[in-house]
Amino acid sequence: MTTPDQKIAAFLSDAGWSDATREPLAGDASTRRYDRLTDPASGGTAVLMIAAPEDEASVAAFTRLAGALTDAGLSAPRILAKDIPACLLLIEDLGDDTFTRIIKADPARERDLYAVATDLLVPLRDMPVTPEMTVFDSQTLAEMTAIAFERYAAPITGEDVGPTLIPRLAEILQDTRLGAPVFLHRDYHADNLLWLPDRDGPARVGLLDFQDAVAGPVVYDLVSLLQDARRDVSPAVELAMMDRFRDAAGLEDHDFRSACAVIGLQRNLRILGIFARLAQDRGRLHYLDMIPRVFAHVERNLDHPALAMVADTIIDALPRPTAETLSRLAEH
Repeated sequence: MTTPDQKIAAFLSDAGWSDATREPLAGDASTRRYDRLTDPASGGTAVLMIAAPEDEASVAAFTRLAGALTDAGLSAPRILAKDIPACLLLIEDLGDDTFTRIIKADPARERDLYAVATDLLVPLRDMPVTPEMTVFDSQTLAEMTAIAFERYAAPITGEDVGPTLIPRLAEILQDTRLGAPVFLHRDYHADNLLWLPDRDGPARVGLLDFQDAVAGPVVYDLVSLLQDARRDVSPAVELAMMDRFRDAAGLEDHDFRSACAVIGLQRNLRILGIFARLAQDRGRLHYLDMIPRVFAHVERNLDHPALAMVADTIIDALPRPTAETLSRLAEH
């Protein structure tokens, strides 16, 4: 029986990278692993993506979407070699200059980088929505918030108000949609964007982790970018980028801002639950450190009048992320 290491060795040999050195790259919340390969003769690099056996569909989606994005003139990694049944890909190395890393080194660049990221959302929006893509309709989006009440709130309070709230959230989401579902990256934030200054226009932004792309509300990726769980976006930049996208997309201001608040609530409720689950099930306790920021996003979105009918119920249901609360989640 062929071992995983033997499969990888054969894959790299067939791709012409058998002599390359391998350096692990930082992972994410998924079961994927990444190694940077360096050819000792040429110095050229590539990235080996190794996914878990159950992720074959995700690997196939990454391959398909990478091709569609590059065909559209956008900067997804090119696929250099693939073995989808083995969940192995060799992809173009787009470097390490994530927006997060650049802004941390030089905070003065935040506004300019967020501007190009916001501008890229227009050609992304215009990507084709294909039949195999999941559609985030109002009911689906509402049901996705259940994890906040099940995995974040219930372990502390002993109560799950999700079944009561989800129908009300679905109603609000239905009332705040902005047109037909559009192509969404779904995980659009500074850690998944790379600065490629040698390229032109929208291609200056490298895209990562787009394999879960769906169709849904036009503001979804914008909210993902500006209400980041991992870093604080300055308020001035957030407001400027909201105006920038609204104008570029030709959206009416009142409906646009209402939709941003409602989708912002939906996303951040889900993130609360996912981070709690990652800590409880996988022992990834560093995700608990980000929960106060996510909770602050929830509170700010609930201040919008579009959410008045559920605001008090949600705030009452969610324990504040105190040190005691986070400690209890870690021990659950």
